[in-house]
Amino acid sequence: MGCPRPLLLLLLHAVALAAADEFTYNGFGGSDLLLDGMAAVAPNGLLALSNGTSQMAGHAFHPAPFRLRDGAAAAARSFSAAFVFAIVSNYTVLSDNGMALVVAPSTRLSAFNAGQYLGVLNVTDNGRDGNRVFFVELDTMLNPEFQDMNSNHVGVNVNSMRSLRNHSAGYYDDATGAFTNLSLISRRPMQVWVDYDGAAARLDVAMAPAGVPRPRKPLISTPLNLSAVGADDGTAYVGFSAATGVIYTRHYVLGWSFATGAAAPPLDISRLPALPRFGPKPRSKVLETVLPVATAALVLALVVGAFLFVRRRVRYAEVREDWEAEFGPHRFSYKELYQATKGFKNKMLLGTGGFGRVYKGVLSGSKLEVAVKRVSHDSKQGMKEFIAEVVSIGHLRHRNLVQLLGYCRRKGELLLVYDYMSNGSLDKYLYDDRTARPVLDWGQRFQIVRGVAAGLLYLHEDWEKVVIHRDVKASNVLLDGDMNGRLGDFGLARLYDHGVDPQTTHVVGTMGYLAPELVRTGRATPATDVFAFGVFVLEVACGRRPLGRVAPGVDQTVLLDWVQEHQRRGAALDTLDARLCGKYDADEARLAVKLGLMCAHPSPEARPGMRQVVQYLEGDAPMPDVAPSYVSYSMLALMQNDGFDSFANVSFPSTVTSSVSPVSGGFSSSVSGLSGGR
Repeated sequence: MGCPRPLLLLLLHAVALAAADEFTYNGFGGSDLLLDGMAAVAPNGLLALSNGTSQMAGHAFHPAPFRLRDGAAAAARSFSAAFVFAIVSNYTVLSDNGMALVVAPSTRLSAFNAGQYLGVLNVTDNGRDGNRVFFVELDTMLNPEFQDMNSNHVGVNVNSMRSLRNHSAGYYDDATGAFTNLSLISRRPMQVWVDYDGAAARLDVAMAPAGVPRPRKPLISTPLNLSAVGADDGTAYVGFSAATGVIYTRHYVLGWSFATGAAAPPLDISRLPALPRFGPKPRSKVLETVLPVATAALVLALVVGAFLFVRRRVRYAEVREDWEAEFGPHRFSYKELYQATKGFKNKMLLGTGGFGRVYKGVLSGSKLEVAVKRVSHDSKQGMKEFIAEVVSIGHLRHRNLVQLLGYCRRKGELLLVYDYMSNGSLDKYLYDDRTARPVLDWGQRFQIVRGVAAGLLYLHEDWEKVVIHRDVKASNVLLDGDMNGRLGDFGLARLYDHGVDPQTTHVVGTMGYLAPELVRTGRATPATDVFAFGVFVLEVACGRRPLGRVAPGVDQTVLLDWVQEHQRRGAALDTLDARLCGKYDADEARLAVKLGLMCAHPSPEARPGMRQVVQYLEGDAPMPDVAPSYVSYSMLALMQNDGFDSFANVSFPSTVTSSVSPVSGGFSSSVSGLSGGR
């Protein structure tokens, strides 16, 4: 008599679960993994989770679920996993997002995002208990919003991108107990062990270079209850997820084993597939023996030829100095940038600023669009400011900052390579009537203000050093393809350690954005950046420059005075950009005006910090009343005229002339020789 159909289905499901309780892949050739996105298995059995495509994700899961719990309310069972991975970036000092070992209720994850969400979660469901997902992340990018410790760490996560526990990548030596760092983007295979003890509700994670025995001391050992992970029937799928951003990065898995109720079977390192070759081809042993003999007869001819070649090429040689070795950004060859910008032709010119010309380019290898700034050595920026820019931007990573990708140096010339921002600078949308750019609606403006605030908070408080931008203004805010605001042009940046007063004594910045105490003392602080940000907020909300005639028939030429007067009369909304045609959120608009005036208060003690500013903008804290100021900014400028000296470096907004300057009589002698608008 045949087996009843329901019983047969139960038996087949039980067989599938038993098959998933233990497996070993010494390479993935012929496997039946469930793949999606960028994931693929190479002919040699190497599992590639990504292929370098920007802003994409890849997943690979074992085809059968395993029994994580014996019932819906039962405790999670013990399980163990071991795998060998490698992350390969085009730059050994700069990578994009990482990868993760995932235990999930289904192989079809929610509407995941790529980038910093690693293809596991998205901006909407991040942190929700209903995700029922556990993952161990190998993260190669510092994301302040997730409170990451650095850009090279291992993290334990449940339902959220914010790790419950994390640790810098590395291992503890069994003999000495000393910790040895490992770089996740070293391009070398590394092995990871993940063990969950269901009875003790504890998770251990260890790692080491491939071929090195498992360290006795785990990298992470933490209490963890996984009883809420997986599907309602107690099953779960195990696999991998990886995601990319804008930097060409590939994620590989060479081997993988898994077991429930016991240790994962050991991997046979000798049977694992090889990684693709990158870098120069290894030198042949035969060549090492024969080449010296063969070249001996050609020494004289080579010396003469080399002399002639060097003499012809030396005037075009790139410049390298000892200090460059310790800085992170990738160095481009001049030839690569020349080809990317089609010989720096005028049709590729994006604009000309006070510090040099900026060209659009497309890198031939990665097809990445970039912006290349050319600065001569004798320009106003000079070598000292160039070094500051390389050091600060090269290590800063935030979604609201323009990323410096690298640089090149030639005799008499510096070249900086940035992310290309397809929508240009914000001031073009606010003031340039010569182009057919659409008027920014209120939602876009408020989002840009919030983005710039988040970028400044990262500069002031969330990075390892305090960075003072010193030139926050609309022309230094660039818009990406999604119209997100990104703060750029760090050529004037100054760094100093947290808790240490900055030792800056030169007045640098743009008229209309300079805090009164900066003019008086010449010392830039985070509070002077907050002042400039306040002016910027009013500039975006009102659609008017900080200096110049603010409205037809109005004598005032200082935007702050004009807005402050309306605020006192209770008519703050009358200052909003007329091109909005009254279409704005009134509460957000009042908040923006009050916040702009508070940030631009003449007294630095009355200004909020950027963390408070972000809380006000996000609605996480109530906006207090602005402390009143009864001194006009025009009068303050006249009173502090003596603060300028002969070495001040101040830019003037490009449309401001002496006929409309609020201090045209007072400043004419003291600002002679200052730089023009950029």
